[in-house]
Amino acid sequence: MSDARHCPAVLIAAPASGQGKTTVTAALARLHRNLGRKVRVFKCGPDFLDPMILERASGAPVYQLDLWMIGAEESRRLLWEAAGEADLILIEGVMGLFDGTPSSADLARHFGVPVLAVIDGTAMAQTFGALALGLARYQPDLPFAGVLANRVGSLRHAQLLEGSLTEGLRWYGGLSRERGIELPSRHLGLVQASELNDLDTRLDAAAEALGASCDAALPPPVTFAAPERFDAETSLAGLRIGVARDEAFAFTYGANLELLRNLGAQIEFFSPLHDRELPVVDSLYLPGGYPELHHHALAANAPMLEAIRNHHAQGKPLLAECGGMLYLLDALTDVAGERAALLGLLPGEATMQKRLAALALQAVELPEGTLRGHTYHHSLTETALEPIARGLSPNGGRGNEAVYRLGRLTASYVHFYFPSNPDAAAALLRP
Repeated sequence: MSDARHCPAVLIAAPASGQGKTTVTAALARLHRNLGRKVRVFKCGPDFLDPMILERASGAPVYQLDLWMIGAEESRRLLWEAAGEADLILIEGVMGLFDGTPSSADLARHFGVPVLAVIDGTAMAQTFGALALGLARYQPDLPFAGVLANRVGSLRHAQLLEGSLTEGLRWYGGLSRERGIELPSRHLGLVQASELNDLDTRLDAAAEALGASCDAALPPPVTFAAPERFDAETSLAGLRIGVARDEAFAFTYGANLELLRNLGAQIEFFSPLHDRELPVVDSLYLPGGYPELHHHALAANAPMLEAIRNHHAQGKPLLAECGGMLYLLDALTDVAGERAALLGLLPGEATMQKRLAALALQAVELPEGTLRGHTYHHSLTETALEPIARGLSPNGGRGNEAVYRLGRLTASYVHFYFPSNPDAAAALLRP
């Protein structure tokens, strides 16, 4: 077993969602990267969109950390490996600092990573200090680094916010509310990084603005204990797995693909939107994304529809998650009422809703084993097919998502985190 490693690190958290954690984390990552430092960024909890932005900001892969879905030992391994190569580790929290079980605060405490609280300073002055003090002292054993203000209106505004801090709380600077810094969003969260032509301009502007208000000094080092060694019992040597990746299908955990490669599989990316045929593969993986924004184009690509139908007819494995499952249905209707006929491999139809339909962590007992993951969608699906399993949320939230199976086709709203059970994940994709 290797020794513990040490690396400066902070966990960026906030009183609530919508405070600008991703913008601030991305600005910090780009600021230190532009100073020549190697930055590794992680995201607390299930998320696909924020990591896309953070990867562009840091220039390095972004993985999830979570004490339940990823697990404490796997999270430890990821942090320990990052500490061996990085000058700085940034962890973006999820929701409010103390929200959820486990929360961002739980993860910070477990690994001894100090919290950098981001507070939206809009329409606020001295109350900023009260919020900061509450976050810092609510749980006495929580390591706390300091406070950073977001959406600051002026230099005078920043001075008021900084002056409101008490009990020695450190001021980490402020990020202005300039239009060129904020990151745009849509119904599932931030707009995908690949869709923002000016993303690097925004990131550099945010880094420059933040750098003007802080000294960019590294935080104190954190000690990350070495993980226990663990090797999966399975192998996917020689297996070719086709993974959908384009504007419609992009919600893939980097750790999932890394695991498949480590097990010996070869990943072949393809586009259901633009390609006319499948690559030569043994199995297909259709992750989530935004098929509802491209359902007419997906329906118009008849050669690809036929290729995927043939893949299924040959009895080859096909795993579809959330948006990938919608693609398998007879039809998908968007919020404007526009309907498009799709693959027709899974009987039923889905309709997009204006409101969130489900959001929950999930554990699903499949014949192959138990896999953990999460569900987050705005659509409702109607099908006569009976599920082979249903998810269970550790927080008792809405969910209990159905998992459907037809031959070697497995489909669900659940986004599975493969490293939670490598053997079960491999069994889903192995012929």
